[in-house]
Amino acid sequence: MTELFSSPFDRHSTATEVIEDVDLSGKRVVITGATSGIGVETARALAAAGAEVTLAVRRPDAGERIAAELRTHTGNDAIHVARVDVADLESVRAFTAAWAGPLHVLINNAGIMMLPELQRGMRGHEQQFATNYLGHFALALGLHRALADAGGARMVTVSSSGHLFSPVVFDDLDYRFRPYDALSAYGQSKTAEVLLAVEADRRWSQDGIRANALHPGAIATNLQRHTGGLKTPEPYRKTIAQGAATSVFLAASPLVDDIGGRYFEDVNEAPQVTARPTELGVPAVAPYALDAANAERLWETSATVLH
Repeated sequence: MTELFSSPFDRHSTATEVIEDVDLSGKRVVITGATSGIGVETARALAAAGAEVTLAVRRPDAGERIAAELRTHTGNDAIHVARVDVADLESVRAFTAAWAGPLHVLINNAGIMMLPELQRGMRGHEQQFATNYLGHFALALGLHRALADAGGARMVTVSSSGHLFSPVVFDDLDYRFRPYDALSAYGQSKTAEVLLAVEADRRWSQDGIRANALHPGAIATNLQRHTGGLKTPEPYRKTIAQGAATSVFLAASPLVDDIGGRYFEDVNEAPQVTARPTELGVPAVAPYALDAANAERLWETSATVLH
């Protein structure tokens, strides 16, 4: 059993604190879903450290407003906006085809949560699975060469403790047999995102690409629009700056240069558990989300879907 990675940071640490004194000059970053919530704060922290940041967003007009604010706030003019709708395969492919040069960091941050009714998206797949996972899988595949060309790239995928509510149900990914349930569909999509990190790291670490997944914590953002707002009690909530800390740490800290295929929470690797914790705020990852066979099967299934 590999020893759990431990950092000097915790759930109270902020995005700025976890990369204090890190110089990202010359590094190129792509982050999806960077028009609200922790996506904006993640972009801000990385831009403030000197990175060239591309906001890969569904609404470029909103992205341009955020980019203008970030340029002013950080003094970094190298903040760009590109249209990427991870729910739309053609949008993803257009972006990856147009990308030129190396890419040092890909942050799969965009997502949707607990759609109240069954919706189908990319290639007929359930919408949360399609948006949260399949779109980012396609994005990663399309940018693989750019990541490899960077010579030491990282891929960071924002999952959730919601993965504890469902494994990937390979025999019925899209609720064609079982009744649709918003929470299990969300959980399945978030498990898939962890498995993406596991398999990408296995396949691509030889190219110098390390991949990890994370749970950012309970943060009040637009993500909860279908849940009536954040229900987590105040003591277990994080600020947006704290919520972005784990993403930023995995994207840029030299402490994780050689770490991959793992799941982080509160800026530390989360332990595997045998059952979903009943206590709020306890870092935990389900074994099925880190299972190598599950990760390979999902990758192969997804590649067939997108072929």
